[in-house]
Amino acid sequence: MKITVIGCWGGYPAKNEASSGYLVEYGDYRVLLDCGSGVLAQLQNHMQPEKLDAVVLTHYHPDHIADIGVLQHALLIGSFLGNPKKTLPIYGHHLDEGEFKKLTYKDITKGIAYKEDEPLLIGPFTFTFLRTKHPVPCFAMKLEVNGESIVYTGDSSYMEELSIFAKDAKVLLCESSLYGHTDGSSAGHMTAREAGMIAHLADAHLLMLTHLPHYGDIQQLKKEAGEVFKREIALARSGMEFQL
Repeated sequence: MKITVIGCWGGYPAKNEASSGYLVEYGDYRVLLDCGSGVLAQLQNHMQPEKLDAVVLTHYHPDHIADIGVLQHALLIGSFLGNPKKTLPIYGHHLDEGEFKKLTYKDITKGIAYKEDEPLLIGPFTFTFLRTKHPVPCFAMKLEVNGESIVYTGDSSYMEELSIFAKDAKVLLCESSLYGHTDGSSAGHMTAREAGMIAHLADAHLLMLTHLPHYGDIQQLKKEAGEVFKREIALARSGMEFQL
């Protein structure tokens, strides 16, 4: 498996970058996890949109889905220009019917609902989902293939269930929106120290801190997570790649 960070900022993209978006590849199969603001522009540094095989969304806040509409139009325009035509599946929860319906566009994209209690086969990956603590319905996701797993928390305040869900993950993509002195529980976000605790309890191999804040010294996040998690910690940045 290969993971590429397309965007890693919380709330809105930093200058010339993108909010949440992560490309996971296995063989010739490519799945995009979330598609926030600026993701389509950054994605084209790595591949053309027509090469995507699937998109899976954690929830419907704009910093996670803002570029779905422009992705749909990119694929539409590409079909006019003679690019091979296929219907791109976009997976999301159906707890917000209005937002879910937007995932289907002409014959360009098709919205497909996932459920928390049902594993889902997407290409070579088995996906499972866990509802997180966030002001709107949001789901963490686990991707498994050949006995190895990647877990992406989406947005959430601290919940010990995430450490059980992420047990032995090769990579834990964990939101780290806040510094240690902050309580993000009411906003549905975690501190770096809480991300480190989840990784520690999960016995994850690599913790990647993401959904980064736009203030303070973000290197401090890595130090705070390292107070409780003693394995490898990476601070997400645009274009970062990991090969598993």
